[in-house]
Amino acid sequence: MPDSAGGAESFHGILFPDTGGGASREGACEPDFFGDLNLDQIVAAITAGKTEYDLKPFFYLPLSDADDVVFRQEIMRDLENHRLSGDIMAFAVSMREMRDYLARFEKFRHRLQKERWFLDAVETYCHAVVRLFADLSRAALGSRGLSGFRDDLARYVASARFTTLVSRTKRLTAGLATIHYTILIDGGHARVRRYAGERDYGAEVEATFERFKQGDVEKYAFRFGDSDEINHVEAAILDQVAKLYPEIFTELENYVAERRDFVEPAIAGFDREIQFYIAYLDYLAPFKKAGLSFCYPRVGRASKEVYDYQGFDLALAGKLITEKAIPVRNDFHLEGRERIIVVSGPNQGGKTTFARCFGQLHYLACLGCPVPGTRARLFLFDRLFTHFEREEEIANLRGKLEDDLIRLRDILDRATPNSILIMNEVFTSTTVRDARVLSEKIAARIMRLDLLSVWVTFLDELASLSDQTVSMVSTVVPENPAQRTYKIVRRPADGLAYALSIAEKYRLTSAMLGERLGS
Repeated sequence: MPDSAGGAESFHGILFPDTGGGASREGACEPDFFGDLNLDQIVAAITAGKTEYDLKPFFYLPLSDADDVVFRQEIMRDLENHRLSGDIMAFAVSMREMRDYLARFEKFRHRLQKERWFLDAVETYCHAVVRLFADLSRAALGSRGLSGFRDDLARYVASARFTTLVSRTKRLTAGLATIHYTILIDGGHARVRRYAGERDYGAEVEATFERFKQGDVEKYAFRFGDSDEINHVEAAILDQVAKLYPEIFTELENYVAERRDFVEPAIAGFDREIQFYIAYLDYLAPFKKAGLSFCYPRVGRASKEVYDYQGFDLALAGKLITEKAIPVRNDFHLEGRERIIVVSGPNQGGKTTFARCFGQLHYLACLGCPVPGTRARLFLFDRLFTHFEREEEIANLRGKLEDDLIRLRDILDRATPNSILIMNEVFTSTTVRDARVLSEKIAARIMRLDLLSVWVTFLDELASLSDQTVSMVSTVVPENPAQRTYKIVRRPADGLAYALSIAEKYRLTSAMLGERLGS
């Protein structure tokens, strides 16, 4: 029921500047392109161990406003202060403890025991809120989100609603602490009465036999069971104690009935939403320890001149870090009328990884997160599309080429000039001539839409279609062409990508022929 001591306070949000406290803009589902870009693996790693907060929906909704991106970047920067993030994690631990108390309150059967667990939950909540306000007041905050929340929290802590909750909780806790009683056991009967100053015979007996103790001996003290729920004997004793102290137990019963909604929704919302930031920064920590760089990118739609230096695929890096290795870092930049990065080169040279990295960088940037790299400017897209090779589906009665064309048409029908498209090895199921003709038509459509795009292809001549296309090539070790460097460099295509891939497919490279001929 509503607390009569005061109304709910208004709080600033920490995920979106234009919303109040508490989880907002829910209901987002995993985007279709997540699997192609391995973003599903990244989000799973970020949210691992934080199931209780249901964080994944926060990572399914990129921002559409540059100021919203900056709003989140400011909070990320604040939380890079280890003392502040430690204080917030202490708050989270207390809130988890409070939820555990409330779960026991709901679970247990005996009314008096339930009410005590409820009181402990409220006491834990009050301490957590007061401590959080003290910690935020001490911190030098630079973000609008945390500063606004701190100001709102100050008003809440000073409100009649909260101060009344604190004072009444303290009074009840102190009152329960004054309860002392004696149990008189006579055979199978027990009688409960108020404590009247009786001597503690247990302590006297222990002191008497202490003189005969020789070294460490086995302890025979009574041990309570592991269950937190009281048994029928303990319940009967507690009922008798309540009859001895009716005033305080009646007050406790009324307290629980009146304050079932003691948690301010915005406080609970903050506890959940702050984990979006904490989880991401915790995820980055091992990468930073390994010497990998992250930066806060400039994000906007005013220009399609984008770049990132020393970027890498986060999903791949996560696997390599466990093997005590680090990924190869790559640069890219587009300027002027340049829109399409055409990536060619030998197979297994890192082309698809580069394309995934381009998509990951833009997506994470539009969540307001720091991204791999030393310096970056990225585009604030409205939609992100991917077209990666898929196995032929017999059920749809379409061939692979037809399926590719239908998927691409759907993408291009929905794309806008503010969209991003990432394509990986399309039209591999047809002849080179047909693939070239179809690819040029698709490229012309992309250029008319003015889309930012990365296109991994064996048709390296696509890189010279117009001044909107840029060639990037996966490189090999000059002395050993079979050894990949995984560096993707901006340079004209050498015209050998398709020939080399075909030669490798049919084991017709010079090395393979030499091996087969025994030379």
